[in-house]
Amino acid sequence: MLGSSPRVTAELDEIQAAGERWRADYASVSIAAVAATPADQKLEKLPEKLGRERFNAVRARVDELAASLAGERVLARDRVLDEMTRIRVIAAGALLAAILAGLAVWLSLRRLVLGPLDRLGTETRVVAGGEFGRPVTVDGPIEVRRLGGDVEAMRRQLAESLVEARRAEEEARRAEEEVRAQAEMLVAQTDDLRRSNEELEQFAYVASHDLQEPLRKVASFCQMLQRRYQGQLDERADQYIEFAVDGAKRMQQLINDLLAFSRVGRATERLVPVDTGLAAQHALDALGAATEETQAEIEIGPLPTVPGDDALLTQVFQNLIGNAIKFRAPDRSAKVSITAEQEDEFWHFRCEDNGIGIDAQYADRIFVIFQRLHAKEEYTGTGIGLSLCKKIVEYHGGRIWLDTERNGDPGSVVHWTLPVAPAPVSLATTAVAERKV
Repeated sequence: MLGSSPRVTAELDEIQAAGERWRADYASVSIAAVAATPADQKLEKLPEKLGRERFNAVRARVDELAASLAGERVLARDRVLDEMTRIRVIAAGALLAAILAGLAVWLSLRRLVLGPLDRLGTETRVVAGGEFGRPVTVDGPIEVRRLGGDVEAMRRQLAESLVEARRAEEEARRAEEEVRAQAEMLVAQTDDLRRSNEELEQFAYVASHDLQEPLRKVASFCQMLQRRYQGQLDERADQYIEFAVDGAKRMQQLINDLLAFSRVGRATERLVPVDTGLAAQHALDALGAATEETQAEIEIGPLPTVPGDDALLTQVFQNLIGNAIKFRAPDRSAKVSITAEQEDEFWHFRCEDNGIGIDAQYADRIFVIFQRLHAKEEYTGTGIGLSLCKKIVEYHGGRIWLDTERNGDPGSVVHWTLPVAPAPVSLATTAVAERKV
């Protein structure tokens, strides 16, 4: 710590040397004499005088060192006080210089920048008050003049836009009048179309219902002819009777399907919570004979509760499962899987099978009424099942479509959505969860 003061360091060395002399001339000699004298003998006289002289020398050196340190401390304190005074003077000068510089900058800004900006602001407020035809001019530094030029360009653009806006407003007013007239005409046409649709639905229902009785009579008598006279006439007559019976049966099925199609939404007063798991179970029960005959494997996962019509939703499951069983591959048993998961405000249902599949080019055609992809000799049916599913799903506020990205996987997947119930719902724990038949 005293490396910066050679004089004090030298005095410290002298103290150390004096201490060594006291140790060597008195302390070590006395310790050795005491150690060498037995306890029963008298100790020889020690050199106490020499010891006092040596220790007084040490004490004197220590006093000199203390005096030197006190002087050094006073000098150091004076230097510190001088430095602090100089720092205060420099700081005060710097502060004064900063205040003067700030004042000078503020005056310059006021004269060169703030004044022109105030005038520019005044002219801008005048233009903003509605005088769009008044030019904006300002002097000052080049940056302020450039800003004034930008404001003037904006004023001219606003003035032009105002003219265009007034012209567009006039055109919009005329267009609105035309749209209003067209809307009134469209409302009238919509009312006419609604009445026409209601009349057509009523006509389809009544016509299909009224055709049932005469067609039932034709089918009954044709079947009676077939039972009574089969084999008694020639082969061609038997064939004609068979054609008549088959046509009557197909006509009855077609009329029944038309009745079901026309009834969608007619008999439903309001939508109620429907457990789609139970609806799928009812559909599966209705298809029990076909399932057992074909040894089909039906897997139904946990399904939700949705607002709807129980009978209509049961028809959707029955038609989709029935199609999967009907259009099974000849070399394997039918496997059908029905699942559902929530996606935002809709439940997303999937009906997947391992059947013969549907070409992607017919993805839209299969949902059109009476559209068939196979001859009636290959697969029975009227071609109305999927169109009925589409009408039921859309009546419930959802949509239905065919998965066209199977990447070579066997079978087909039909997707459909149904809205989530207004009240919080979760996957129902129904008795058909993970059921396999």
